[in-house]
Amino acid sequence: MALQARLTITGRVQGVGYRDWAITTGQRLGLAGWVRNRRDGAVEALIVGEEAAVGQMIEACRRGPSLARVDEIDVDPVDLDVLPEGFIRLPTV
Repeated sequence: MALQARLTITGRVQGVGYRDWAITTGQRLGLAGWVRNRRDGAVEALIVGEEAAVGQMIEACRRGPSLARVDEIDVDPVDLDVLPEGFIRLPTV
C-alpha cells in the first residue's frame, strides 16, 4: 500500500530551483505526485510511494536544494482515491 503525504514547505523556497529539485528527487526515489508554488511564498507537494521512499523525500525536503533555506515543513497524511502517476509541476495556487 502506498503512503501518501502533503507537504507544505516554508522558508526561502521560491526562486531557488526547489520545484525542479523536488521533481528530480521524487523521480529518483520512485515516487509519484506533484509540486507547486503557492502565492503565500510556500512550496506545496503531494508525494505518494513506498513508506521508506516517502520518508527519504520528507528528509530531503527538510534540506532542499543548495540555494534554499527551509524553515519548516508541515506533513499531513492524505487518503486519495485516485493516485497520481509520475511526478509533475502544477501551476501556482
